[in-house]
Amino acid sequence: MKSILNYIKKEAVLFISLLLALVSMAFVPLDDEYIGYIDFHTLSILLSLMVVMAGLRSLGIFSMIGGWMLEKTNNVRSLSIVLVMLCFGLSMFITNDVALIAFVPFTIDVLVMAGLENYLIRIIVLQTIASNLGSMLTPIGNPQNLYLFSLSGMSLGSFISLMLPYTLLSLIGLLAACVILIDRKAVSVKVQFHSTLTAKEKGKSIVYLLLFLFALMSVTHIISAYVVAAVVLAVAFLLDCKVLRKPDYALLLTFVFLFVFIGNMKRIPEINLWLNSVIYGHELVTSVFASQVISNVPAAILLSGFTDNIPTLVVGTNLGGLGTIIASMASLISFKFYSKTESKRNTAYLWMFTLLNLIFLAMLLLLYILVRIVR
Repeated sequence: MKSILNYIKKEAVLFISLLLALVSMAFVPLDDEYIGYIDFHTLSILLSLMVVMAGLRSLGIFSMIGGWMLEKTNNVRSLSIVLVMLCFGLSMFITNDVALIAFVPFTIDVLVMAGLENYLIRIIVLQTIASNLGSMLTPIGNPQNLYLFSLSGMSLGSFISLMLPYTLLSLIGLLAACVILIDRKAVSVKVQFHSTLTAKEKGKSIVYLLLFLFALMSVTHIISAYVVAAVVLAVAFLLDCKVLRKPDYALLLTFVFLFVFIGNMKRIPEINLWLNSVIYGHELVTSVFASQVISNVPAAILLSGFTDNIPTLVVGTNLGGLGTIIASMASLISFKFYSKTESKRNTAYLWMFTLLNLIFLAMLLLLYILVRIVR
């Protein structure tokens, strides 16, 4: 019983979405239209990318990249810039969740080995912000982008141009934060990591990289997402069936339950009319606010059912990932890793996290206003 309660606590968003779906089913009985609620195209792409990233991470590819880059550093500031920029840059392609899963434990090991535990909070918080903000540039950077991109019919170029101003300002802000918050204390970091791959591992890494490129073709609608998912699952099973245990299936189920909830709400005329009146024309405000409470992935799915202004939802749910610790579920990944360290100061972490998040949120909201004025 305790393990069940712990799982419910761990996957709170999943069970809340399940509850919403069940409540909505009380008003709209199960029928043939339910199957049309679910966006299997987006789910197939998301699953494919999750499997590919799990395969690359299992080979230690990301730690190898991080270790190689750290060899170039000679002080704490340059060390922090490398660790933060790794998350910022790679999150655009491997998703914000995977970037944090790969590099936060790596960062903790590096800083502890170097006797720099007092920098843990600042650097991990900046890594978390960097992953959330770096991921907003591309459709595959985070789950809400992938879903909204698929829904919108936008071209890849138009999506990137939409988010580029916010990404560039975020980059400047992160570099400034590293300079302001981290000193130039000299440090020599000797990272012990698996620097070479066996011939078999090299072969696997090449296959996974090819699968990644293959998966990108489904994002740009060159190849069917269902064909890509079938190929990725089959190849991953042959290479290492354990990789298939790694994807976040709870997130996929959360998508399904929210699709059901939205589909049912749209079929209740009074609720549909009210939600449209609340959301339409206020997409940025509602998406930022909703993200603070239910996190930005559920917010994107819920709000998209009641407006056709998808570009503003893209901006709003990405900016909305800043703020509370649950505004982006990826932020909880970092906090969980930090809270397991021997030198943990959870209250101090949450204060620093909230302060820096609000600063970046205010900065990017001001940019949104300026962009609106110019356009």
